[in-house]
Amino acid sequence: MKTKHIEQYLIKEGTTVRLAMKQLDSTHRKILFLIDENGKLLGSLSDGDIRRWILAEGALDVDVISACHLNSFAVREGYDYKDAKAQILKEKYSAVPIIDINGIIIDILFWDEILEESKLKVEYDKIDVEVVIMAGGQGTRLEPFTKILPKPLIPIGDKTIIEIIIDKFLDFKIDHFLVSVNHKAKIIKSYFEELSPEYSIEYIEEKMPLGTIGSLTLVKGRFNKPILITNCDIIIDANYSEFVEFHKKNKYDISLVASLMHHKIPYGICEIENGGTMTDFKEKPEYSFLASTGMYIINPELIELIPDNTFYHITHLMQQVRERGGKVGVFPISEDSWLDTGEWNEYKKTIEKFKI
Repeated sequence: MKTKHIEQYLIKEGTTVRLAMKQLDSTHRKILFLIDENGKLLGSLSDGDIRRWILAEGALDVDVISACHLNSFAVREGYDYKDAKAQILKEKYSAVPIIDINGIIIDILFWDEILEESKLKVEYDKIDVEVVIMAGGQGTRLEPFTKILPKPLIPIGDKTIIEIIIDKFLDFKIDHFLVSVNHKAKIIKSYFEELSPEYSIEYIEEKMPLGTIGSLTLVKGRFNKPILITNCDIIIDANYSEFVEFHKKNKYDISLVASLMHHKIPYGICEIENGGTMTDFKEKPEYSFLASTGMYIINPELIELIPDNTFYHITHLMQQVRERGGKVGVFPISEDSWLDTGEWNEYKKTIEKFKI
């Protein structure tokens, strides 16, 4: 049987990296195959390929072939399905194109469909980190909901935001969570007490608001492994084991997840000098930038730099680390891989994405 609408997974040579990223975001499987003008397979493009391209400071307006993985694995028309399935499961290929005798893509085999057919479940590597969820904020941008409920308990379908965040970590074999609480802390604790989840939760109780990272001083001295910190109003759809590996491999003191955002100015932009002389005019320019998502990894010794009983943000810690000659890493993800539920417009987009 042919895959329906395989065109959405195909991108032509000559397309820019920027446009390829937009198309990649629009496909829930996060894979594209590069073809020439005749439909012949040239290579593949994944989230990981885009990340490596960005980290190598590759330009976004060049031909996407520069960022693609060339000579990607494919099977020929008339292939042995059993052998192809075994190879896909062994190598964990997210998708494999089926090509005819001329190398033209005629169908695609997808990893998730094969897993479903085989009644198997995706197995992720365990991440060896402590996980801290910052859940003490007042959530003023979500009023009037947060006049009644604490922000972590705002519903998305039949689960709360914080449960969806925790569920993501369960895939990576994390079963213990530290949750920093302040605003409406009793409601949060009561909710989980009644829920009685299989995982365990330990609470860090702020007596006053301590910023995005200040509450870690309340558990000073107890960590001996990297600490993965996440805000309680974001959902990151990424492979967390890759993020942890990125942090450790590059020996960063702090690493943050950043989403590549695109913004198009709907007007012509003037640049001037000398009191009004135009130096340049750009018609509806498009810009790309990396936005911090609210997920970080810090090394345990850095907690000693955080002052006690002080309102203190992760940005303060980053500045201190850089002033001391330390390294801060940025792990890029696509715009579509970050859901920010902390304000109404984004919350509505999250509801739409989850098809509630």
